[in-house]
Formats: sequence, structure tokens, C-alpha cells
Amino acid sequence: MQIPKGKKIYFASDHHLGAPTLEASRPREKKFVAWLDEVKEDAAAIFILGDLFDFWMEFKTVVPKGFTRTLGKLAEISDSGIPIYFFVGNHDLWMDGYFEEELNIPVFHKPKEFIFNDKVFLIGHGDGLGPGDKGYKRMKKVFTNPFFKWLFRWLHPDIGVSIAQYLSIKNKLISGDDDAKFLGDDNEWLVLYSKKKLEDKHCDFFVFGHRHLPMTIPLNESSKYINLGDWIQYFTYGVFDGDHFELKTFKH
Repeated sequence: MQIPKGKKIYFASDHHLGAPTLEASRPREKKFVAWLDEVKEDAAAIFILGDLFDFWMEFKTVVPKGFTRTLGKLAEISDSGIPIYFFVGNHDLWMDGYFEEELNIPVFHKPKEFIFNDKVFLIGHGDGLGPGDKGYKRMKKVFTNPFFKWLFRWLHPDIGVSIAQYLSIKNKLISGDDDAKFLGDDNEWLVLYSKKKLEDKHCDFFVFGHRHLPMTIPLNESSKYINLGDWIQYFTYGVFDGDHFELKTFKH
């Protein structure tokens, strides 16, 4: 994809809408919608890198209550012709067609490579990648198991969603974000994952979320690891103008 002159690509992640309650997260949701309104003016594309919701589960005919402002704004932007790409996170990994069918937003469950203006990006949420995090990796295998998902869908949505929301907030093994402090270049497992990937193929930018910390870390002379931070404490997002990638803070 060649980015038209004057256009930019935007990235954001880890909004956790609905946490700790729908009402408490509403100011953050309104702030995110204001950001979407701002960036749509010059966006060539928008990437949302997971954990937009603190919990999301699609039953056959039911999706979680709430998030009307966000979903409406995403529909408006998508309908206007600006492509939006969504990568599931560990809190909203149970997506199963609603975004594609209702909003025309493609959903990715694994990291994916994109090329913008001859720059190679590897983009994803970041959960379960790299060394360590073994407890969460075991938990993720259970959550993504088709039989487990089938069993869970037999619960009444009021019961299933309530249980999942409780676990999403209370269980740090599930959330995977128990230790949101910088661990050092040699211990940040997404940095180690990115360096490992570079052994096989060049990539200019590795862009992830999940860690809730805004970070820009050089991997070598031409490659960088970017973590987008979150919309709970930092309200940070990424911008690529065709040549340079920058992390910014939304202060609306």
C-alpha cells in the first residue's frame, strides 16, 4: 500500500472499554471516539491492536451490551471508505464475524505483515508471543479451544458475560497485564520476539500492544519495536506518515 500524500496511518490499542464498569469507562470511550473523529480527517487506514473491550463474546445472535458510541463511529468511518483493521487481544479474542459482517472491518487473530511505502510492518496485539508467559499461554489454549467455546455458548448470555467480565477484571493470569512496568530490553519478551523474527526476515517496524506501556526501542540500525501503550493511563497512539513512525498522546 502506498500512502497518499498528506495521509497517515494510525494505530491504537488497549482501551479496555467496559472496565471496571460500562459507566466508569464511558469518559474513556468518549475520548476514543473524539480521537477517531480527529484522525479520520487524514487517515489512510486505522489499526486497532486488540483489547478494545475488556470483554467481548459473540453468541450466535447476541453481542455484549454497550459500546454504542464506539461501534457507531467505527461504522461511520468504515462506511466512508477509510479501511479499519482489527487485531484481537487477550480480552476480546472471542470475535466471530460480527465486525466483518456489521462494520466491514477485517479481524485478525495472529500477527500479520503489511507493507506501507516499502516499509515492512509486523502488526499484532502481542499476547502469548516470545519466551515466558507460560501460564497465560496455557490459559489461551483453553479459551481458543473450539469445544470450550461451544460449551460456553450454551450458557445464557447474561450468565456467561457476567462470569467472563468478572474473570477479565479479577484474574491477572487471564488478563496477562499483571506487571505493567518496563522490564529492560533484555527481558521485554516482545522485544526478544521481534529480535528473533529479524533473524529470518527484515522488518522495519514491529508494532504491538498488550504491555500497556508506550515504548520505542531500536532493534538494529533499521528496525524498531513499538508498543502503543494504552487508553487507561497514557492515551497514546502511533502515527506513520509514510517515512517515520511516532508515538503521540491524545490530549482532547
